[in-house]
Amino acid sequence: MMDFFKKEVLYFFSALMFFTRIPCPKWVSGNYSQDILNRSRKYFPLMGWIVAGLSLLVFFIAIKIFSLELSILLTMVTSILITGGFHEDGWADSCDAFGGGWTKESILSIMKDSRIGTYGTLGVVFILGIKFTCLRDLGREDLTLMATTYFFAHTVSRFLASSAAQNLDYVQFDDSSKSKPIAESKLSHLELIYSFIFVVIPMLFLMNQYLVLAFLLAWIMQIIMILYFKKWIGGFTGDCLGGIQQVSEIAIYLGTIAIWKFIPIYGKVTPIQ
Repeated sequence: MMDFFKKEVLYFFSALMFFTRIPCPKWVSGNYSQDILNRSRKYFPLMGWIVAGLSLLVFFIAIKIFSLELSILLTMVTSILITGGFHEDGWADSCDAFGGGWTKESILSIMKDSRIGTYGTLGVVFILGIKFTCLRDLGREDLTLMATTYFFAHTVSRFLASSAAQNLDYVQFDDSSKSKPIAESKLSHLELIYSFIFVVIPMLFLMNQYLVLAFLLAWIMQIIMILYFKKWIGGFTGDCLGGIQQVSEIAIYLGTIAIWKFIPIYGKVTPIQ
């Protein structure tokens, strides 16, 4: 039993080291292996808890001093600093690749280029703009709704990005790929269920009916993106998973706003203007 807990602690810190820039104990990197890193993927949604929790801490401190808009910007900056823009970078590369490439070979070639192009720049600008606008609109209505949606979006989007790898083949194996270890093997059904628990817990404790419906919308978006990637490149790359995370996060925000407008809570509808 003790060995089991030691392994789980190692998996957790490996996920923290891989998916964030939060300092980890030195013994974690000393025990690195591709199998450990792959097993750590089940903690990807839990990384959403950490990123969202720290970002919301900044938000609730900032909102006592600054405007809602500035507080949201500081929150977004915090999340990017924590992750190192890991997912935004994947989204930008995906925009460049699928926007500029018309064959599997050209798409993968563009995706490997570390430079960002027009499609990537526009993609990042628009997706950050949509995030900011959604959070501002949610915050104007109800700060609790904004905070719970933000926390849930970071958790769900990471689960959907991780689980997408279960349904696709990795199409660009090379030593330079940061996502190679998590692509070489799949999580077991038990590990996938374990990972999903980190999504279910917020659903149960936040007690927000919108989150369940917004999750369904994000899930649909994940399926659409999986089919799109399968059609064009026959599988996924690490950048594709970053794209799924970003789009799924947006889907939670947009879904919550759309549902809020039409489904009553506490006996009335309070539309977001």
